[in-house]
Amino acid sequence: ELIEEHPDYPVSRLCRLGHITRTSYYKWKSRPDNENDVLNKRIAEKVNQIHEEHPDMGYRRIRDTLEHDYDIRVNDKRVLRICRKKKIRSIIKHRYNCCTKPASDPAYIAENILNREFHSDKLNEKWVTDVSEFKYGTGEDERKGKIYLSVILDLCDRRPVAYVYGNHNDNSLVFTTFNKAIESAPGATPIFHSDRGYQYTSKEFRQKAHCIDNGPMEGFWGIMKREMYYGRKFRTKEELLKAIEKYMTYYTGKRVQRKLKVMTPMEYHERKLLERA
Repeated sequence: ELIEEHPDYPVSRLCRLGHITRTSYYKWKSRPDNENDVLNKRIAEKVNQIHEEHPDMGYRRIRDTLEHDYDIRVNDKRVLRICRKKKIRSIIKHRYNCCTKPASDPAYIAENILNREFHSDKLNEKWVTDVSEFKYGTGEDERKGKIYLSVILDLCDRRPVAYVYGNHNDNSLVFTTFNKAIESAPGATPIFHSDRGYQYTSKEFRQKAHCIDNGPMEGFWGIMKREMYYGRKFRTKEELLKAIEKYMTYYTGKRVQRKLKVMTPMEYHERKLLERA
């Protein structure tokens, strides 16, 4: 296999280095592929394809995508061996820093009802929320700026129930997101969980929901920024917004998650609806 992977070197020299005869090599090369060899070649082709489309994926996510998109069911170790052989590695994950800082004088601090119980088997039972900052404009002649994205996730299907972006990280942004989520799920009465950012501890927000300290949202921001934001430059606000919209569509309808039994958030959501019917 190593000789096959180095066609620019003389076969005779590589055979000597490997302590095999040329006859043995050519006999091996002419042998018919068995089922295992055929499967490995197919896996390797798909792994390359997936990596080119999503260089952020590690071998576990590649394995899940093989199962979900191509009905190739193999274990993690097999995919890892192929990734190592092909020298495929995911891009480095950057650390996420939240932009909602704890209020210095919070008007209200809610009881931590969720208490880090971030699992839910029911839709609209537990929602988590946060706001994150995204910058655009890279050159001296380009207008630089930032937008703030507010998202509410359902802990059952990890689906963005609602998201809103704005030019300011303020109460209006989180109110609009909350109202949009309620409109999309009429009659829902979830536990609503956030960090202690000033937007969520104000008297105005206290009239709408109960809130406190986060976890799954930080994971969501880390995933999103690694996969569509870090390492890229957005020249204009419009270019950045287009990328966010595209990613949210991908995350909801295409990105499989092992915690969701190798389904996308929307697929898991639809399954839960059928169970409830």
